Amino acid sequence: MQSRAQILAPGLNFLPSLKPPNKTLAFHQISALILTFLAYASFHASRKPPSIVKSVLGPKISSNSSAIEFDSSSSGSNLNSIDTGWAPFNGPEGTHRLGELDLAFLSAYSIGMYFAGHVGDRINLRSFLVFGMMGSGIMTIVFGLGYWFSVHVLWFFVAVQVVCGIFQSIGWPCVVAVVGNWFGKSKRGLIMGVWNSHTSVGNIIGSVVASGVLEFGWGWSFLVPGVLVILVGVLVFLFLVVSPDDFGFEPPVKEIEMDVEVGNGNVGNSEEKVVESEEAGLLETQNSSDSFEDENNSDALAAIGFLEAWRLPGVVPFAFCLFFSKLVAYTFLYWLPFYIRHTAVAGVHLSHKTAGILSTIFDIGGVFGGILAGFISDVIEARAVTSVGFLLLSIPALVFYRVYGSLNMFANIFLMFLSGLLVNGPYALITTAVAADLGTQSMIKGSSRALATVTAIIDGTGSVGAALGPLLAGYISTRGWNGVFLMLILSIFFASLFLIRVARTEIKGKMSEEKWFWNNVGTH
Repeated sequence: MQSRAQILAPGLNFLPSLKPPNKTLAFHQISALILTFLAYASFHASRKPPSIVKSVLGPKISSNSSAIEFDSSSSGSNLNSIDTGWAPFNGPEGTHRLGELDLAFLSAYSIGMYFAGHVGDRINLRSFLVFGMMGSGIMTIVFGLGYWFSVHVLWFFVAVQVVCGIFQSIGWPCVVAVVGNWFGKSKRGLIMGVWNSHTSVGNIIGSVVASGVLEFGWGWSFLVPGVLVILVGVLVFLFLVVSPDDFGFEPPVKEIEMDVEVGNGNVGNSEEKVVESEEAGLLETQNSSDSFEDENNSDALAAIGFLEAWRLPGVVPFAFCLFFSKLVAYTFLYWLPFYIRHTAVAGVHLSHKTAGILSTIFDIGGVFGGILAGFISDVIEARAVTSVGFLLLSIPALVFYRVYGSLNMFANIFLMFLSGLLVNGPYALITTAVAADLGTQSMIKGSSRALATVTAIIDGTGSVGAALGPLLAGYISTRGWNGVFLMLILSIFFASLFLIRVARTEIKGKMSEEKWFWNNVGTH
């Protein structure tokens, strides 16, 4: 067992005024929220450079040279040097190679996610998170060094992306588990919705930074975000406290929702929501099962088996829904700047820098989408219904963006914002609030440390789709972008299908609750 001094962040030893009783539980909850927000935002900022430099590395635009550039402030010589591409990505199959590069990163990320969640349940989360941040920053910088050392060998870039994907997979299970330790289930959708905007905020920062330094050479688009991740990693190492237990605070109060019998339309006492602390839940569990009476078996409460986590109610449908949701989200993440660069808006092709910055509109919509989805799911207390609603509305939004987004700049911005809002809403909800709900449900007998495993399973499965989407986009786009958008629309449709049964159960539960209320309360 680690001592309390080892668990606490070392930076707090130099600033004792930040320790209890000088600071309250609320202060440290906010601190954990901010530090994990910054940590994962920096992770995503370092993922953005590959999408920004795609149009620089890849084949030239097959169009009139007079219509290529919208940004008149750039010099002609600079444009010509940028548009020559970078071997081995500038050949006839350049988009294929770029898609394979995305596949290398995201495949390693998705595989690493399963192991990262398993490990994260068993070691100090702060140290593990910082390890992932440092490794991610270093590998991002190494990728950029290919520019200065004139590397033109495909295996170099693939190898760097594979190792970087493994380091990046450490981040998500760790930050979700930390937030799960500090916050209870009440209003989790809204809290997680606001907090999960780190994904879009990181994408925005990464896009702006990578686009801003692109004119100096594409290597700088990797170097600067890589340094950013390392600096934030130092901050996390110094000040992040992973659990209120480390300070002697009582665990946050959680709502444990008991099972509902809906078969005959009647809801008995099992419908009641019992509010109790996690500590009380552990005591109740120990009293109800002989298998947990032995102190030597207390570690069984701290983690959950990989296969056991798969069998938890709701994990499978939400995991496969996220498979298709992340396929769509990551296709936009990795290919939207390239699409904007190669698609004329009002008859004019935008510059690399302008296309990269304009793509942030999708992420800005994602910020509002994540918050809105979390708020709605808290109000109606139905995660699946909220997710299905957003998914179905995103289908016409994508159709409109493809058909009318090139008419003028206003239509492009508005429809891109709307698409980002609707696509990222359920993606954000499932990866945060839903994963936290499933990872702390009562049948796990109060095992809050199971949260990292469940989160890793859901996001790991989603990351398989995330790896597949950009790869397919690289191949399909050579035949036209209509095929890419058709793939995205079909993926959204399948994502909603996986949640139909869960949504129907939620609706039946709400109808049964209302019936029980009027039968037992309304008549008095």
